[in-house]
Amino acid sequence: MKILIADKDPVSQRKLKDALEGWGFQVLAETDGQRVHELLLGTDPPTLAVLDWTLPELRGAELCRKLSARGSQGHTYVIMLTENDEPALVAAVMKAGADDFLCKPVRIDELELRGRAGKRICELEQRLRLRATHDALTGIYNRGAIIEILQITVSRHKRDHAGVAIIFADLDHFSRINEEHGQLAGDAVLREVSQRIGYVLREYDSVGRYGGEELLVVLPTCDARNALEVAERIRLSVCAQPILTPAGPVSASVSLGVSVLFDETVLRYSELIQLADQALHEAKNSGRNQVVLARSAHASARA
Repeated sequence: MKILIADKDPVSQRKLKDALEGWGFQVLAETDGQRVHELLLGTDPPTLAVLDWTLPELRGAELCRKLSARGSQGHTYVIMLTENDEPALVAAVMKAGADDFLCKPVRIDELELRGRAGKRICELEQRLRLRATHDALTGIYNRGAIIEILQITVSRHKRDHAGVAIIFADLDHFSRINEEHGQLAGDAVLREVSQRIGYVLREYDSVGRYGGEELLVVLPTCDARNALEVAERIRLSVCAQPILTPAGPVSASVSLGVSVLFDETVLRYSELIQLADQALHEAKNSGRNQVVLARSAHASARA
């Protein structure tokens, strides 16, 4: 777990850093208040931060407010270092949004207790965030989260016109798998298919469980031709070899519908979903285990 220390006293900072590293933390040490802002408000902030309230340019109250405003982007547990424990100062620190405080000079045993408590709280928050955004069975995004990702991706397209594609993947004859092999086997198949899809995708692509055995893949900066290639790789990956389940090996396949936002003819994420769903139904009706591109995207694929 990554922790940031920012203390204007270099001797104190070294003491805290050595102690935290000894307890297994990955420690970043900074003395520049502006740099602290950049680290904590960046894309990969530390999980915990021990910050000197009087560090020049830290602007502790402003920083805490910005951290609180991050919301679903993640929370950094902040322990503020204060010069004393006068009630007015402590109240100001906590009111600003700090999670805890320590009075200088810091006792190492107290730092360990506060640090480990913060670590437990952060781990609990992480588990709660995962429950809120991820499907319990498959471990991929749930419906609400993948739709939110799609909405954000479409909004970015409107700004930079980078292209957006989505894929609906639906397990073929899934009810038959459940009937013939049992619910546990069906669950195992759905989990493994979700994992196989994840292996095919790029780092910045996303997959979520849209409902039942239907999965939604969001592909930023992707045109029709590339989306079809991804969909075909998914199809081949799923049917490449049987899936091990509690009832024994089970063969599986998926039908896939692809739609693409490549110009101004489709502006809403709901239209992308509707087009991909229509293409998926066409794939099902044409014999399953195949990829179909939504009709409005054929022109883009030929370009």
